[in-house]
Amino acid sequence: MKHAIPELGYKYDALEPFIDAGTMEIHHQKHHAAYCNNLNAALDGQDKLQKMDVNDLIADLDAVPEGIRRAVRNHGGGHANHSFFWSLLKTGVSYEGDIADAIKAKFGGLDEFKALFTRAGLGVFGSGWAWLVMKGSELEIVGTPNQDSPLSSGMKPLLGVDVWEHAYYLKYQNRRNEYLDAFFNVINWQKVNEHLKAAVK
Repeated sequence: MKHAIPELGYKYDALEPFIDAGTMEIHHQKHHAAYCNNLNAALDGQDKLQKMDVNDLIADLDAVPEGIRRAVRNHGGGHANHSFFWSLLKTGVSYEGDIADAIKAKFGGLDEFKALFTRAGLGVFGSGWAWLVMKGSELEIVGTPNQDSPLSSGMKPLLGVDVWEHAYYLKYQNRRNEYLDAFFNVINWQKVNEHLKAAVK
């Protein structure tokens, strides 16, 4: 099975003015595509691994041969993380449902969660991601470096934000804090609710 970038399901300018169309097109067509191409190259000749879903692949990196493990971790993680990220982006979705109740119970409310999540995003040194995950039976906010995925550590991602500079530099330059603030205007909370429901089954 050849891995390929998923269709976004929306136009590149759909997230304006919060995330610009130029960034979305380059991010999707260039950066994400490169992760897929490099993952496919790493898996060439690995018939069993080629048939696996990318999330299952990176959830058990110990099962990947050592010679290609780093490539699968980096490029498989990049493919999985970005595929997850695109589905989380949509304007005009109300913050409601079970995720709102769970965030209130764990963090005190949306404002408190936003502050902690933003701190996690700003706290990633260099490139990486900030996540809301289910760790065991608890919600946690974590940061990961590079293209590492929470799946590799046994956690279930509910929400994630890409804080590599390629995700925001055209519009925000070095102002990661402004990008993270804008991100909260394009979260598809309906999708986050779906991830929560799946995580607690």
